[in-house]
Amino acid sequence: METFEGYVEHIIYRNADNGYTVMNVVGDGEEITCVGSFHYIGEGELISVEGSYIEHPTYGQQLQVEKLEIKAPEDRVSIERYLGSGAIKGIGTALAARIVRHFKNDTFRIIEEEPERLVEIKGISERKAREIAEQIEDKKDMRKAMIFLQQYGISTSLAAKIYNHYGPATYKVVKENPYKMADDIEGVGFRIADEIAAKVGIHTDSDFRIRSGILYALVQAAADGHTYLPETELLGKTSGLLAVDAAHIGKHIMDLCINKKLVIKSEGERKDIYASQYYYLELNTARMLHDLDVSCDIQDSVIQTGLKAIERESDITLDEMQRAAVSEGVRHGLMIITGGPGTGKTTTINAMIKYFEREGLDILLAAPTGRAAKRMTETTGYEAQTIHRLLEITGIPDDANPRINFERNEQNPLEADVVIIDEMSMVDIHLIHALLRAVTVGTRLILVGDVNQLPSVGPGSVLKDIINAGVYTVVKLTKVFRQAVQSDIIVNAHKINAGERVVLDNKSRDFFFLKRQDPNVIISILIQLIQQKLPPYVDATSYDIQVLTPMRKGNLGVERLNTILQEYLNPKSPSKREKEYGQGLFREGDKVMQIKNNYQIEWEIRSKYGIPVEKGTGVFNGDMGIVKEINTYAETVTVEFDESRQVEYAFKQLEELELAYAITIHKSQGSEYPAVVIPLLTGPRMLMNRNLLYTAVTRARKCVTIVGSTETFQMMIDNESEQKRYSGLKERILEIS
Repeated sequence: METFEGYVEHIIYRNADNGYTVMNVVGDGEEITCVGSFHYIGEGELISVEGSYIEHPTYGQQLQVEKLEIKAPEDRVSIERYLGSGAIKGIGTALAARIVRHFKNDTFRIIEEEPERLVEIKGISERKAREIAEQIEDKKDMRKAMIFLQQYGISTSLAAKIYNHYGPATYKVVKENPYKMADDIEGVGFRIADEIAAKVGIHTDSDFRIRSGILYALVQAAADGHTYLPETELLGKTSGLLAVDAAHIGKHIMDLCINKKLVIKSEGERKDIYASQYYYLELNTARMLHDLDVSCDIQDSVIQTGLKAIERESDITLDEMQRAAVSEGVRHGLMIITGGPGTGKTTTINAMIKYFEREGLDILLAAPTGRAAKRMTETTGYEAQTIHRLLEITGIPDDANPRINFERNEQNPLEADVVIIDEMSMVDIHLIHALLRAVTVGTRLILVGDVNQLPSVGPGSVLKDIINAGVYTVVKLTKVFRQAVQSDIIVNAHKINAGERVVLDNKSRDFFFLKRQDPNVIISILIQLIQQKLPPYVDATSYDIQVLTPMRKGNLGVERLNTILQEYLNPKSPSKREKEYGQGLFREGDKVMQIKNNYQIEWEIRSKYGIPVEKGTGVFNGDMGIVKEINTYAETVTVEFDESRQVEYAFKQLEELELAYAITIHKSQGSEYPAVVIPLLTGPRMLMNRNLLYTAVTRARKCVTIVGSTETFQMMIDNESEQKRYSGLKERILEIS
């Protein structure tokens, strides 16, 4: 370990998000480059650092700082240097020299204890004197707080977030109730708060800990798709989490209800416990759906006349159910269309659009993901966008919702007569609530989706609950059209959904099954299919072909498959920069996926000359892209997503990305690929079900190839059990209706 003491001469680079800093430090006639995470260092400061020298491939020798101490400037040169460095807003080098010349070594004591005396210096007013004193005090307080927080193992970036939120109250919060941070600050969470509490000496059965544990158990439940938990399950999960007897937990549920943190809904003897946020999301969603459900008195003969004209002009023939769907869409403020692949959902949507256009109505189309919106655009010929872009996401939080904000809401509704949303099975309770806030009564809202697809990644079971409530107009398209029957993908998808046998004789042109039992043999076949066989067969590139697997772990899980596929599909090369992260690495040219919603991150679309032509915020769970550049000096990775949106990630943000040569079937929702390859061997029974297989098969446009065990394939068709999802939107709809 090397030590060095000197002044921060120049901050070359600083990442505002994580505090990563590259700076020149000068001391005893020597200048060195230091790197590390320091949110609170300014130019001109006197510091003592300890660390190890590393050799950067481009920028030479640097000191990787592991320990840093800020020293108060004591001699006149140090004080003048610090004040004139720009660290204190409003003081330049000339003014710093005048201050130190006047007060000499007593400068800092004067600023801290008698700041009014700064007016003795020419150019400093009373107001400016106060501002200088406040800045010195703030910086001193923040440094102390950062050092205090770091003794509890809190990173500098999180420590800065905590101090910025609480200010001088930081010490009180940490020592008395660190669980408050889990409620107030994104990024802390129950686990970190619990570790801090243990270090502070808070008892495991403290009231604060149990209440925070209850709320955390509900947060975890939401991550699994639930909007509430039955009381017995909540007690069990909280007891296991906290290692506290369930008998000690029950009374705290009522306390949290009194404090409006929880809502209890009783169903007979059963009690369902909601985090308040989710109860009111469901309740308000039900209320807004009810308000939109208005009827228009339009004669059927008028509608049928319009449809006949559309059929003639577009050279299409609608069946009875498709005609009914268009009629109901015209007559009702809210209606739902559901059906499997090949049942004519797209034709029905197109006929609706043409009908509404003939009436001179303004129409907006949207879907939950970029890929789904792109497909909607291709199939309808009308521009569709993501729901997030439709609602004009700003990434700027507000008091009502600290994580996300949309420009479109009750005060600024969507300017449309008709809003059509596709792939509704993917829409969670958060997104439907945000959408409904922006749709005014009198605007027609048409929801389209396949209710047999997997439910949304986020909490809730929106499409299923709306349909099962039996309150609103629902048209179920069941007839598979003649042209669709020519595709074994569609025929077999319907067979899977109905629990029928699928013929696996490989006489199909678009549905193949390769029987193999060895995981390594299966992987070698995947590579061969992606690199050689499928691209020319489906007229696509290797990057367009998607491996879909049921699991993350195991021999055929996402994590292992991605490591192997990366080697073959984007091998190591001197021309491709890399960045190791976690257990793996990212390489320029890699196919990657965003694995969490990031509403604040900025993207831009650039012209062929590299000039930004459009900017926006937000990248969402499931968005896929290509790593275009890895900048080891700036410590950034640039990814290009659909629609040529380029996003720059700091290295510390790489936890939001993962390789996407193989993805889970859950993550493929709403997407369509020229060809999919599905390895199927073994897996937990609850996961390996009909619903999952149906979703995987329906992701392919031209070709499905399954490699693995026919026994597992048949077992999945026979297994109707779906993972239980606790969702109360249906009950809220029935209460209001």
